[in-house]
Amino acid sequence: MDTHKKRSRLSARIGLGGALCALMSLGATAQDNLPDLGSGADKWKVDVYYENDTRFRGKDNTGRTVGLSKFRNTVQVEADRPLSNGWEFHGVLRGTFDGAYRINDDQFGKEAGGAITLDSTTPGGTIASPHGGGPINRVSVNGLGLVNNVFGFNTGVNPNDGLRVLGDRWHDVEGGVAFGVPVRPCDYDKRGCTDFGGYGDLKRSELESPEFNSRLDFIREAYVKKTFALDDQRSVFVKIGKQQVVWGRTDLFRVLDVINPVDYSRNNIYDELEDIRIPMWMVQAEYRMGGSESMQERNLQVVWNFDQFRANNLGQCGSPNVILDAGCFFRGMKNLWDNGGTVANFANVAPGTFLATDFGPGQIGLNEVNLPGWKLKNTQLGVKYEGVTQDGLSFSLNALTYRSQLPSLRGAKRSTNAFNGEFRDYWPYLISFDMYFPRVNLIGGSMDFEWEAANAAVRIEAAYTNGEEFANTAKPELYSSNDVFRAVIGIDRPTFIPFINPRRTTLISGQLFYQHIFDHTLRDGPLGKVGMPDWEDNVIGTLLIKAFLNNDRLSPQIIFAHDFRAQSTVAAPQVEWLLSDNLKFTVGANVKFGSNNDRYKFDDCRGCNPWPPFTAGPNYPGNAAQAFSRGLGGLEPLGRFRAGPIGAAWAEDEIFATLRYKF
Repeated sequence: MDTHKKRSRLSARIGLGGALCALMSLGATAQDNLPDLGSGADKWKVDVYYENDTRFRGKDNTGRTVGLSKFRNTVQVEADRPLSNGWEFHGVLRGTFDGAYRINDDQFGKEAGGAITLDSTTPGGTIASPHGGGPINRVSVNGLGLVNNVFGFNTGVNPNDGLRVLGDRWHDVEGGVAFGVPVRPCDYDKRGCTDFGGYGDLKRSELESPEFNSRLDFIREAYVKKTFALDDQRSVFVKIGKQQVVWGRTDLFRVLDVINPVDYSRNNIYDELEDIRIPMWMVQAEYRMGGSESMQERNLQVVWNFDQFRANNLGQCGSPNVILDAGCFFRGMKNLWDNGGTVANFANVAPGTFLATDFGPGQIGLNEVNLPGWKLKNTQLGVKYEGVTQDGLSFSLNALTYRSQLPSLRGAKRSTNAFNGEFRDYWPYLISFDMYFPRVNLIGGSMDFEWEAANAAVRIEAAYTNGEEFANTAKPELYSSNDVFRAVIGIDRPTFIPFINPRRTTLISGQLFYQHIFDHTLRDGPLGKVGMPDWEDNVIGTLLIKAFLNNDRLSPQIIFAHDFRAQSTVAAPQVEWLLSDNLKFTVGANVKFGSNNDRYKFDDCRGCNPWPPFTAGPNYPGNAAQAFSRGLGGLEPLGRFRAGPIGAAWAEDEIFATLRYKF
């Protein structure tokens, strides 16, 4: 086993911009060995790549064909150069332009969305009201004596235009809550536009070319590296700069590989992690101790991510890839808080009657987004010990403290006046939230080895985290902090399959991902389940079958992924054709199969707070003066966490063609 190559493949790539700060810690001796960036101009090695990725999406849940979902053109430059004193430089620049936002502008551009209606459910059937025209606050109902627009919603500020109904691409409202979500780029419609951690407030030009931003994401990699030789075959290896630090050995889903955030807006979970990790400015130092009586090799790695915090990019609402439809939920909730809006089926005014309600600003939705600023306590620190035994077993022990790259919505305590002008104080007040990114601590490990009896390679990863936060309607704050255990086992086997290729093995690779949430809460409420929508235990399986034909120039493959609890499946067949050493052409598809959406329904907390006669009283069980969830639910907003990234995208079937050329 070539462990040096393995380390090179799995280790970080570190950037040039933070080099001077980190190198000061090496002391006077190291300063004498700093690289001379001004010499060796004739030693540059540069490769330039061009890629076009074109995708077409079929009908979504609305029954309308989406059309062009990607027309992305990419230029990538990879450069290497030896420097003085044993230092080496590596850099990658990447710039893209996606024409889908202009070519298909009625889906993803300045003409996206339109006027919408929101439902009210009655024993006699469903009543559709326009956004801004909910029965509650617009007319008197059952002698309650309401005046028009008592909550203060102003359609002049939040008009019925440029909207979609939350979740309409993947499910029907079916009696649950929903609301309008602005879907146009933020230079055409600013409603709900807020920075959720690198996305959420982007103009069309920034969606088209996402690398060209204030964080200089067009610099994919820029690092210097050097090995400092010590005695007894020991050494210290240092990388400094913008990089990816790869701790994991898995595909599609991550267990240990969480140092870099991920850009899911490129292609959901289906692009290679190397292409969707968001590089960060980091320092990596590795003490290579060499072998011992029981070990072929031993290494101790320390990683300090000193960059400003970045969240996972979940996709801005209105763009083609919004994993879990979460970006639309966030933008819609932010718009509700800032501008007010109509919420379907919210007010229970009589048994079996749930009426759309017009809320004013500051009453329901997402208020504050608390992005961690740059402070020493917000940086990340990781330590990994890895080794290779004399028997060839490779393993690692990992520890990391970091900020969660996924947001947590915490119910917020609000005070506001009700119908008669008095102030009411609830926790939470209706459904209002603040967004946080909590501190998470991780310990785990990995190992891989050859299973000679099966002629296969086995990969295993496991991680235990503390501090992750999940939605929880059984808690007054509507969230809880839980420990989580995740593990994956993967088996890779080259296999002769004669009808595919009798002279060349076909790669078969399978993985099983397992997740368990400790202290999981799920109990029966008066009207349904209450607690955490995320499954307490879940398993996702993946299978890759990849063949090699025509002297390895033609490579068909298919990938399956199945979410066992969500009962959803994706199949991704594709064929790669290497026309020459410099030109590759790929065609394929991405097809999902899902279960009945009723499986994903969960408590929506519309009856959590007593505000008679709308959210408590004789139409809801229990004490009308006590705030607690009654368990009434639907698909919004928490069903997306039960559906998972596959189930929530079941109506995003695509075909694609990709051309890649190396100059």
